[in-house]
Amino acid sequence: MPDLIVHAGPFRFEARFERALAPKTVAAFEKHMPFESKLVHVRWSGEGVWVPLGDLDFGVGYENHTSYPSPGQIILYPGGISETEILLAYGGVHFASKMGQLAGNHFITLTSGLENLPALGKACLWQGAQPVRFEL
Repeated sequence: MPDLIVHAGPFRFEARFERALAPKTVAAFEKHMPFESKLVHVRWSGEGVWVPLGDLDFGVGYENHTSYPSPGQIILYPGGISETEILLAYGGVHFASKMGQLAGNHFITLTSGLENLPALGKACLWQGAQPVRFEL
């Protein structure tokens, strides 16, 4: 049974929280559930989509952080050098901003629907922002 459902564009993904690896990030994100926003295509990072969150402070530091999330992994960048953001990799990603390389907390992994990730990425790239909703 999944921990959460992620609706992104026209797609539905089941997912699990990475509770053992990123417990503080998971707990902070759960306080914002259900979480709704828009996904846009990344600018510098490669094959990913992101949710820009400005100065939203989740009150967490780095844990289980990576600059190279795999397809289906969702990371939270808690802010600092660049704005707070959530990033979903759909292909090869080297997480960065105009300030340079960044690292984000891998806290969610998609467990179903991975075959739809490239289509989601292309929709964000060619059709613009897509709705996203994280729900328990």
